[in-house]
Amino acid sequence: MTQQWTENDVPNQTGRIVIVTGANSGIGWDTARVLAQKGATVIMACRSMQRANPAAEQIKALNPSGTVIPMQLDLGNLESVRAFAAEFLAQYTRLDLLINNAGVMMPPYGKTTQGFEQQFGINHLGHFALTGLLLELLNATPNARIVTVSSGAHQTGIINFDDLNWEKEYPAMRSYGQSKLANLLFTYELQRRLTAMQRTTLAVASHPGWTSTNLQQHSGFVQFLNPFFAQDSAMGALPTLYAAVASSVHGGDYYGPSGLWEMRGYPKKVSSSARSHDEAVARRLWEISESLTQVTYPLAPVMQP
Repeated sequence: MTQQWTENDVPNQTGRIVIVTGANSGIGWDTARVLAQKGATVIMACRSMQRANPAAEQIKALNPSGTVIPMQLDLGNLESVRAFAAEFLAQYTRLDLLINNAGVMMPPYGKTTQGFEQQFGINHLGHFALTGLLLELLNATPNARIVTVSSGAHQTGIINFDDLNWEKEYPAMRSYGQSKLANLLFTYELQRRLTAMQRTTLAVASHPGWTSTNLQQHSGFVQFLNPFFAQDSAMGALPTLYAAVASSVHGGDYYGPSGLWEMRGYPKKVSSSARSHDEAVARRLWEISESLTQVTYPLAPVMQP
């Protein structure tokens, strides 16, 4: 029963190593805070160290039993992703939790360092590359999990294979929906491949509902409605935390708030769109993502009967 599950229900995380991307604010910060308070060593993987360092100090001021360590990671630059992974792998011999939380929402049109549209490049490709580079260590760590944060906006998403970078037109909301659908297609395909190769690592997804964070800085309309509908980031982080640590979680699960239209409330298992379960689209997106990022996973595709 998940109706009243709170951060107090997170079990002891002592000895566990965790990466949280975008941990300097919003649900990423609260996710890092809770896991550190429960004893984990939390790597706060953030684009801006000027923001990451004070965010880490805020958590340290709470005297957590665990540790927070800011590290630089720019998901909009695949060279930064490779550098982060190399630095992490040089320092740590286990990785219990990878929480792919960072993202951008409806910014003005722009491209990543490698020339990908920002939302597709950061929200999907950056995390795809990061996960692939860390997967062998995750698989070598007993009961590891990969949690990727999607959004209810995935329901509007369609993978636009003819123009993944939105160079013909740029409808910001549709682009965001595509990137969040890509998060789910990736999660489900990753779990299928992990299962086929008998790995114990779980790939799961979550969404925070309507949560007031600086992710919404480019949407004045959303910010206007926040006082009426939004929950705070501590509540918004609960589905991610549940997916990361609850004992009842299975690979391929998706968690969100339990309230009306999944906008707010305590975490529960939720459903995603039919498009998110399209295995042919997922395989095609996977192959394209490997090609675009030049990150090849140590997992074979699942053969169809």
